Amino acid sequence: MKTRTNAQTYWRANLKYLLILLSIWFLVSFGAGILFKDALDEVRLGGFKLGFWFAQQGSIYVFVILIFVYIHLMNKLDKKHGYNE
Repeated sequence: MKTRTNAQTYWRANLKYLLILLSIWFLVSFGAGILFKDALDEVRLGGFKLGFWFAQQGSIYVFVILIFVYIHLMNKLDKKHGYNE
């Protein structure tokens, strides 16, 4: 029964990480690129309005960063639950 409980705890933590990271990505891509676009357009980045930059480039950069954050979190979680290589 211990391994089943360990696996359930591992899976819950994995889903928690996924929901948090995907929520961050959603807020950056949808929020900054669409909802807060007008407010962000007051600032310019490299000659482009910041709202446009987030809609076109920023969400992609944030997604790549979140991939590396997820890798780091999962490596720690794997070691904690004994699933590391």
